[in-house]
Amino acid sequence: VRLVESGGGLVQPGGSLRLTCAASGFTFSSYAMSWYRQAPGKEREEVATISRSGRNTNYADSVKGRFTISRDNGKDTVYLQMNSLKSEDTAVYYCRAIYRETYWGQGTQVTVSS
Repeated sequence: VRLVESGGGLVQPGGSLRLTCAASGFTFSSYAMSWYRQAPGKEREEVATISRSGRNTNYADSVKGRFTISRDNGKDTVYLQMNSLKSEDTAVYYCRAIYRETYWGQGTQVTVSS
């Protein structure tokens, strides 16, 4: 089982990034997928979740209207489009798959700074 995040980096405030999480080794379409983040000195927090079909999504209040989660079950991939980024969005971003088991990726660093 593998979850591999990519797309992180350094971006200025107000900028955008698109994170990608590529899954393998399990039946991707059977799993709800989430993005979490963890900033230095803080607990890991849930950012966004998408249902198995992609029809239902939920977002943390702090990112509503700025972030969009989506998935492509044909490509076993989940995405997080992040717009209007703020310095407080700086964190390591992780994807998570959950059904009968829970799987985590290794994370990708997002730094929002001028």
